[in-house]
Amino acid sequence: MFAFIVRRLLLSIPTLFGVLVVVFLLLYVAPGDPVQEMVGERADPETIARLRKELHLDEPLYSQFTHYTGGVLRGDFGNSYITQRPIITDIRERFPKTLLLAGSAMLLASILGITLGVLSARNPGGWFDRLGLGVAYLGISFPVYWVGLILILIFAVMLRWLPPSGYGGIKYLILPAFALGSRSIAFLARVTRSAMLDVLGGDFVRTARAKGLTERVVVVRHALRNALIPIITVLGLDFGYYLTGSILTETIFSWPGLGRYVVNAITRRDLPAIQGSVLFLSVVFVLVNLLTDLAYAKADPRVAYS
Repeated sequence: MFAFIVRRLLLSIPTLFGVLVVVFLLLYVAPGDPVQEMVGERADPETIARLRKELHLDEPLYSQFTHYTGGVLRGDFGNSYITQRPIITDIRERFPKTLLLAGSAMLLASILGITLGVLSARNPGGWFDRLGLGVAYLGISFPVYWVGLILILIFAVMLRWLPPSGYGGIKYLILPAFALGSRSIAFLARVTRSAMLDVLGGDFVRTARAKGLTERVVVVRHALRNALIPIITVLGLDFGYYLTGSILTETIFSWPGLGRYVVNAITRRDLPAIQGSVLFLSVVFVLVNLLTDLAYAKADPRVAYS
């Protein structure tokens, strides 16, 4: 297992290096002068020249890349052009909020999606199965921003049960978590139903029932555990997506997470903030995929890593 983890981490180095190169080149692909963005149009030439020297922008490209890579390896992503705050400080403040939102959405999706899929598989073709498939199709078809706006309209504007936006207690978390997890609820329900139908027809399930075990034990302890591999795959991919792609949800609900931070950075052309956020989220996505692979062996002992 340890050798597998080390090998996967080593294989991720070329991917992260490629992301580092692309992120670094954003400074030169994006239109406009970054120094001019910092100081404004009325700055004198002496100030502009001094800042270019401090930022190493007057050096050759390879030298600038060396400086940038060295800073990244030290955990220094530079300072924001707008606020002059260290970007790593902004990430430390905002990423826990994104993690909270992503974890809540995934917990909600796991409970509702897996439960819906299991109940549908127990009685295929029944009214609950048809209802579950209908809900799944609707959940996959509707985009996240549309779901978020509908939730705000119903539960915040019409019923006044929950706040429409902001950050605070659990009331502020319910609507964005449900909006972010709506697609996963639908997709997990379909994947769980398909996997459970394959497993429930297996010989070991018939043997468990022949031993006199209750239906609950047969479904949860035997069938569901053997159907977990595709479910874990969906959970891992979606959780990585939630952590790295919750931009729309955080913007709609004014959630002060890393996704909204990236949107604000793009709006204000704050290139160092964009670079640091993209690089950090790339590392997070690689780590989530690694944890997903490790979860396979925990769910199914037949999976072994050498």
